[in-house]
Parts: sequence; C-alpha cells; structure tokens
Amino acid sequence: MADVLVYVDHLNGAVRKPTLELLTLARRLGNPIALALGPGATDTIPTLAEHGATHIYTHDAPEYTTHHTTPHLNALHTTYTQTQPTTVLITSTTDNKEIAARLALRTNSGLITDATDITPTKNGPTTTQTAFAASYTTHSHTTHGTPIITIKPNSTPIQTHPTTPQHTTLTPTTPTTPTTHITQNTPRTATGRPE
Repeated sequence: MADVLVYVDHLNGAVRKPTLELLTLARRLGNPIALALGPGATDTIPTLAEHGATHIYTHDAPEYTTHHTTPHLNALHTTYTQTQPTTVLITSTTDNKEIAARLALRTNSGLITDATDITPTKNGPTTTQTAFAASYTTHSHTTHGTPIITIKPNSTPIQTHPTTPQHTTLTPTTPTTPTTHITQNTPRTATGRPE
C-alpha cells in the first residue's frame, strides 16, 4: 500500500483532534505515516499508534519553538524525500497552509487547501471543498506531482485503528535558515468552542 504522510499538530506531546481526523482520512488512501516535531514529539507515539500510524518520525530541537515555519518545512521536506509518499495531509491553519504551499513549491507538486473530505479515485485523491459560505461544493484533484492537501478541522469523525508502528528519529538534511524569530509566545485562552 502507498504511504500517506501526515503532519502532526500537537502541543507538548498532546496530539490535537484535527491530526486524528487526518489519520482517519489517510487510512482511506494507504498507510498513514506521521511526522511530529518539537517538544514532546516522542510523547505523541502512543496516540498516533492508536489511530493507525504505521511509521512515526519525530524530531525535537529548539528551533521548532524559537522560529516560525522554516524549521518545520525543512523537517517535512526531509521526511517527504525519505519516504516518497503518494499524498501529504496537513491540518488547515494559517502556519500550516504556508508550510504546505512552500513544500508544494519545493517538490513541484499540486496544492489543495481547506478541503473537507477526501476520496481515493483513479486520478488520485479527490477532495471536497465548500465555497461561498458553503453555498457550493467543489471536487478537485491535483494533476502534477504529489498531492499536498490541507484539511479543515472538524471535517470527519475520528476512528481508532491500533497499530504497532516503527519509530525513526529524524535528522533534517536541509539547513535551517529562518527569517522569522519568535520573541514571545502566549498560550491561547480556552473558550469551550471546538478547535
């Protein structure tokens, strides 16, 4: 089966719900492999294994908390190069959409953002998106390179699928040359609303 690379969204090892949705969607397309970066990356392994990840790559380094998207992009690109996935799935957030777009440029691949569903077809993964306040539904697929797709949170029910994954500690091969440095980080206040 083909490998589908899932970029993990977590906070100090606590995997966020949208990543579990990505793993559910990835199983439709092939074998989910996961990349977790930053503090607590190895703590994500039990949760990712419970939700179907067959291979988990982790890397913890200071630059993931002190710099913006460049270190994340470099690690994702290294994992992409090593695994050659047929699809890359990323949660739709502002930062992640920047990472996805930059990865698409580096790999000369097609990019689809803000999908709400994904289905395997003979043309590769076909996504569902809504437009104009959900007045219209569109279906699209990429025609070049590896599909890189960002998925909106709360798009699909989470399903568990326990596995015994392999674990690899990643060594990014692309040098980190960040242009943005984070000087302060304030935790978001919980509001009780869905993520």
